Amino acid sequence: MRILPLCLALMMTVAVPAATLAQSGPIRERLKDRMADRLQTKKAEEARPIDLSAIAAGAKKQTLAYGTDALQAIDVYTPANAKNAPMIVMVHGGAWKIGDKGNTGSIENKLKHWLPKGYIVISVNYRLLPAADAYGQADDIATALAFIQKNAVKWGGDVNRLILMGHSAGAQLVAVTSADPSVVTAKGGRLWSGTVVLDSATMDLQATMSQKRLPAFYTEAFGSDPAKWSKASPLARLTPQAVPMMIVCSTKRPDKPCAQADTLSAKLKSLGKPAPVQKEALSHADINRLVGTPGAYTEAIDAFISTRIGK
Repeated sequence: MRILPLCLALMMTVAVPAATLAQSGPIRERLKDRMADRLQTKKAEEARPIDLSAIAAGAKKQTLAYGTDALQAIDVYTPANAKNAPMIVMVHGGAWKIGDKGNTGSIENKLKHWLPKGYIVISVNYRLLPAADAYGQADDIATALAFIQKNAVKWGGDVNRLILMGHSAGAQLVAVTSADPSVVTAKGGRLWSGTVVLDSATMDLQATMSQKRLPAFYTEAFGSDPAKWSKASPLARLTPQAVPMMIVCSTKRPDKPCAQADTLSAKLKSLGKPAPVQKEALSHADINRLVGTPGAYTEAIDAFISTRIGK
């Protein structure tokens, strides 16, 4: 008489996981649909046109080429009657393979904050994977920066008050350019006032590339030859001519970019270069998106900029 209840119990233990597995398919599909919807919403938001007239009356935008490739271009946003205006040059991120100078999340809040203050804001595009690896992209940034410096006076800009800024992949590109600015001076450019590095885990590229588990895009960007990695590593490329850097890092990321930020900062300071580290409990995306919004974070960046350009 006890066998039947026991069999029923065993059947129930098997049936529950089976039911769970049967339900997992629809649940997985719903999650995929939800993620697709979020991605579509994000893409639509990034592509949303920016109303420049609502940000600063009389402000203008022009798109200029600094090279022959379609992606070798910059957007120059100038306030009305710009004259000897300080400049901020922004380099977008996107894992060295996606992203655009017009992405709303990358540029809108910066325009809202600095254009009304009389800054010229410039957003830079560069060639992407697979057309150009991170080494070629860094050369694009150096070329763009030299082009901007040569043409700044035409836009009412002050070439002696220029801040370079970049996020994620763009942060690596601006950091390695700032570590060894001879790549810019060799193209007819000059040293600039300072650089704001927004959340990169590639300040010590050799350490990053030596990790056992690494997203594939790192190898796509930097290759698998350790002998080349030092060429794209801000820490390895650091020279006595390095430009002062403010290094912003997220304390929420599992790959702990603040450790590399501290290492680079210490090396810069040993060369007599200002190199504050700004640690923020923000997501990787918000480290970029929230620059220019009211609060202590933007104030800290403004303070660094003021020490570098005197305003």
